[in-house]
Amino acid sequence: MAARTPRPHLDDVSKAIIEQLQQDGRRSYAAIGKVVGLSEAAVRQRVQRLVDTGIMQIVAVTDPLQLGFAREAMIGVRVTGPIEPVADALAELDEVSYVVMTAGSIDILAEVIAESDEDLLEIVSARIRRIPGVASTETFVYLGLRKQIYSWGVR
Repeated sequence: MAARTPRPHLDDVSKAIIEQLQQDGRRSYAAIGKVVGLSEAAVRQRVQRLVDTGIMQIVAVTDPLQLGFAREAMIGVRVTGPIEPVADALAELDEVSYVVMTAGSIDILAEVIAESDEDLLEIVSARIRRIPGVASTETFVYLGLRKQIYSWGVR
């Protein structure tokens, strides 16, 4: 089993910066600096370090259905053999926005954004099911979104 990479230590100031950006990703570095007690330049450097180390991303979150994509679905994937190569192959697909390895009856969950039902069928049947190690899939089509948050804070 591969050794886990130790979790980077975040001091209270870095945590406060993250919380500020989770509340409003467009908040200025000067405004954040006032809250956390740093200069604008120091906040900019800390944010860049958090991004460079992969601890944080700053992105615009969109609703794919509002942008012309007709289908979002979660694909449950059952695997024979090692899970990681299948998860890596799924992550390489442009239409897949999220991949997580799980415990239970489904080994991997992959979120797919498709332009149409036909496109979703092609992604699942012709692409996902042909990945070596995929034993079966189960598709959960999204019918409505009730909650999606990115402001869970830091520990």
